Amino acid sequence: MFELTPTHLARLHEVAFPESRAWNEDEMRALLSSPLVFTVGTRHGFAMGRVILDEAELMTIVVHPDQQGRGLGRRLLTAFEVDAQSRGAKLAFLEVAENNGPARALYMSAGWVESGRRSGYYARPAGGAVDAILLNKPLPLGEPSE
Repeated sequence: MFELTPTHLARLHEVAFPESRAWNEDEMRALLSSPLVFTVGTRHGFAMGRVILDEAELMTIVVHPDQQGRGLGRRLLTAFEVDAQSRGAKLAFLEVAENNGPARALYMSAGWVESGRRSGYYARPAGGAVDAILLNKPLPLGEPSE
């Protein structure tokens, strides 16, 4: 099994998000040091989240550009949701850049719904800012029938 090290996570994040400031190795290491934070992934992508009480935050989902469009993002999103639910989450939430059409389409097709907006949330190195769209999804994903 492939180990998701802080170095590997930071490199993937950098290549997947060239338009924004990527999380560096030290930031990844600090995040992973929290018992609340978890990752699911492969050599080509990962999802990172945290569960606090009964809420899960999808902090980032990353797919290497060479692997996009092959269903890895959907598999990572599903793995995040399942892992979050197993940790006691009943609601998941995330923020996505308004101009990230592929990610927004993925989330909406997976049952996430828009719940708000943060104006100018994502600063861009070239200048300007992009709104964050807030999405959430109720968990559990599937209750056993009684």
